[in-house]
Amino acid sequence: MSNSSSIRHFLLLALADTRQLQLLHFCLLLGISLAALLGNGLIISAVACGHHLHTPMFFFLINLALSDLGSICTTVPKAMHNSLWDTSTISYSACAAQLFLFVFFFMSAEYFLLTIMCYDRYVSICKPLHYRTLLGSRACAHMAAAAWASAFLNALLHTANTFSLPLCHGNALGQFFCEIPQILKLSCSKSYLRELGLLVFSISLGFCCFVFIIISYVHIFWVVLRIPSEQGRHKAFSTCLPHLAVVSLFLSTSFFAYLKPPSISSPSLDLAVSVLYSVVPPALNPLIYSLRNQELKAAVWTLMFGCFEKH
Repeated sequence: MSNSSSIRHFLLLALADTRQLQLLHFCLLLGISLAALLGNGLIISAVACGHHLHTPMFFFLINLALSDLGSICTTVPKAMHNSLWDTSTISYSACAAQLFLFVFFFMSAEYFLLTIMCYDRYVSICKPLHYRTLLGSRACAHMAAAAWASAFLNALLHTANTFSLPLCHGNALGQFFCEIPQILKLSCSKSYLRELGLLVFSISLGFCCFVFIIISYVHIFWVVLRIPSEQGRHKAFSTCLPHLAVVSLFLSTSFFAYLKPPSISSPSLDLAVSVLYSVVPPALNPLIYSLRNQELKAAVWTLMFGCFEKH
């Protein structure tokens, strides 16, 4: 038996058992992470350099890209290191940092930002005459700051509370990165009920954001369907589809990861789902936005060709 004072490291779940599969997973993770870094980096650079893209929608998109970059840089490098060097350990402090940054800070920030971006689409389509008033530069900065600050406070509370629990059921985590459910399984104290209370509060807050997104899109679709011209309806829908696709990808993978029935749960399925919701969205989000938004696509191509011409 061990306790939290004697634990110096945790054992993460290996992505594969054989050396060949470990190297294959390393190459796959490397490719996905490079794609995420390139895609999100291009979006940030294109929006920053394109003055015509200095609008609320693209301002929040930069924040979303920063969140994606942070989340993939928190979990993937350690997983790649473990696959390459055939190890599964992570230090106590690194586990705490990973839990703080990925599970609550960047994931929470992304969810809050997606909710704000939904509000941006709602005002743009349903209240276009009040768009500049409701979403001025100062209002956008305040909303983005509130999203990041709320995510930071949420992460700080959960991380401090989780790692204050006494751990006496070993140090093996059934996941390839550190997350709260796996650490709670190691606890031998009823104090974990306090963490469950915090989780219920966070889930309630997330549910409120979910309801806000649903209600907003109901109003958006109602307004769009009443637009007389087909071209106008298509243009309005095209501005919403990227955000709706990113929200659907984020929520569907997260909900399935944490709310799937225990009857279909297995170590291999849990591992595959965790990779799906933690690694894939940061790489796909830039592709979704750049493919569906003509302004952003043109800015990205201009940025890329401009760099090639200089060289």
